[in-house]
Amino acid sequence: MGRKDEMEPAQAIIIMGVSGSGKSTLATLLGKRLDCPFFEGDSFHSDANVEKMRNGIALTDEDRWPWLDQLGGAIRNAVRAEGVAVAACSALKRSYRDRLRDAIGAPVSFVLLEVGREELVRRLSNRPGHYMPVSLIDSQLTILERPDADERALAIDSTVPPSTEADRVVRWLAGEGMTAKRSAKAG
Repeated sequence: MGRKDEMEPAQAIIIMGVSGSGKSTLATLLGKRLDCPFFEGDSFHSDANVEKMRNGIALTDEDRWPWLDQLGGAIRNAVRAEGVAVAACSALKRSYRDRLRDAIGAPVSFVLLEVGREELVRRLSNRPGHYMPVSLIDSQLTILERPDADERALAIDSTVPPSTEADRVVRWLAGEGMTAKRSAKAG
């Protein structure tokens, strides 16, 4: 029996938040626990987008649309093939989340990782080689729109250990009727 047959219903889970909030760490862990594909949203950025960010220039909506469309298409294909997929993507604005939902064409659950500015600065300062400079934190915090009540979303504290975050997300998804029929792997 394939993965798609083991899932009810097909879905995408997007770990969202500003740079340095821990999206990739949690999304990778959830992908392993749910035995499903994981997508790193950063890897879908164009070279031009990466260069802008590397130079401390915040992306515009026009910069983000193709990126969101490509990521959403990859997630859509994985959800169709596997039944579930997890992605790390900032998804800072409602319009970005709407764009992803439209591209994915299946139910999407968002998990917002919340962390204070000082901790974000500390984390980004300790990520050598990453293109996202500390100077862009404020622009991300400024445009962040918390999910509305009509969006399937969970906000969690990102200062707890990733395994604790993953446990909370798996419990929340189960309560929403959105996890695999077979149990998620133990952490």
